[in-house]
Order: sequence, then C-alpha cells, then structure tokens
Amino acid sequence: MIGLIGGSGLYEIEGLEITKEVSVSTPFGEASSAYKTGTLGGIEIAFLSRHGIPHSIPPHKVNYRANIWGFKSLGVERVISVSAVGGINSSMPPGSIVLLDQIIDMTFGARTSTFYDKNKVIHVDFTSPYCNEMRGLAIQASRDTGLPAKETGTYLCVNGPRLETAREIQFFSLAGADMVGMTAMPEAALARELEICLLGISVVTNYAAGISDKKLTTTEVVETMRSSMEKIKSLLKGLIAHIPARRTCPCKDALKDAEL
Repeated sequence: MIGLIGGSGLYEIEGLEITKEVSVSTPFGEASSAYKTGTLGGIEIAFLSRHGIPHSIPPHKVNYRANIWGFKSLGVERVISVSAVGGINSSMPPGSIVLLDQIIDMTFGARTSTFYDKNKVIHVDFTSPYCNEMRGLAIQASRDTGLPAKETGTYLCVNGPRLETAREIQFFSLAGADMVGMTAMPEAALARELEICLLGISVVTNYAAGISDKKLTTTEVVETMRSSMEKIKSLLKGLIAHIPARRTCPCKDALKDAEL
C-alpha cells in the first residue's frame, strides 16, 4: 500500500477507486482525517487529507505523529507528500512543480518531532530526508509524462500560521532555501523514524514575501494549486505505476545502528 498526503482534490485521480474510509486509533491521538483507501492500477492507495476535511487544521496544529503512525499501522511502506509552498528561488516561479531533496527545519522545538522521547534514545540518519529511490522514480515519471518538474529543491519549513517577513525570506535565501512552507517537518523526520520511504512534491503557488510587489493572499495559493492539480495527478499516476514491490533503499533500515 502506498500513502498519499495532500489536499482534498488529490484522491480524484482518474482510475483511482476509493472503496472505504478507515479511522485509525494511534497512541498519539487522532489523525487529521479518516484514511481513504482504494486501488489505482491494481496498487493499493491510502489517502490522507493533511489539514482535515474540510480544511480546518492549521499547519502548527497538525498531528504529524498520528498521521504517520496511522500509515504505518495500515501497512504503508511508502508515502508521497504533496504540499503548497512559496517560491524563493527565481528559477521556480508560481506553477512550478518541485521534487524535493533537502529540508531546512525552522520548526524545531515548536512541534513534537520524534516518536522516541521516552525510554529509548534514537538518532536516525537524516542526510537525505527524502527517499532517493522514490525520487529517482519520480524524476523518470516526470520525464516520461513530459511534465517539466524541477528535479531538486530545498524546502525551508517554518511554524506558521503567519506568513513570513521580507527580511526573513532574504535570510532563508542566503541559507540556501528554494521555497518556504509550513508542513514538511516533522512529517519527513517521523516517516524516517518509522522506516517509511517519503517522497516530497511541492507546488510553488506564489512568490514568497518581498520577492514580488504583490500582497500575499491565500486566494492565490488556492487558485494556483487548483490549476496545477491535473499535472500532479498525471505525475502521480505515472509514478505509482512503476513503483516496485520490494524496496532497495536505506529507508527500510533507518533504525539499524541508530539506538544508543
């Protein structure tokens, strides 16, 4: 089973048949919503709306631990996470689709970011926060479908829910960030702690603060995300069809030699 995290329109992929909704009880409370499960080309899919249905959970209030734990309890080994971001890098204008390879975490300490805060001391390797096997498959799917996705990108994650100042964005740019968002962490770190492969796909929905003269609005975010949805669905369909049954990446062994 492959997990999908994103907005409410994502499970309306042509050929995806939703068969049931599953509510999962976790030691960390309730997930953002019930998991919609079904099949796409014979492959089982579990979809989760990160911000709930309807969209009502702000990014700093998302129960990331419950969400990722819920996927694990359903038998999910791979998760594809789709998110909206503000563009910092001028080569990634609004409408760009980016296959993430790095994260800068500015939420650390503000959100519960580990499953191992009692009894065990675990330090997982997070050099490559996104699964390189999944990234390779996504890059190939992008090329096969003719979708001009950016093949690398660094996501800087802030706590939110307010948007950033122009000077903060300037600082983030100097730090090497290509985009800014509010949901990549601790989602990615938690997936690694459960040895789940994670692929991050971001849609640049607007320029970040100070990059353009326009006022930042949620309307722009929603409209750009909606207009990009068919491209995302096409990419996902092509990607999912070529994911092998067996994993060969290091993600599946993330806890090996990680305990003190």
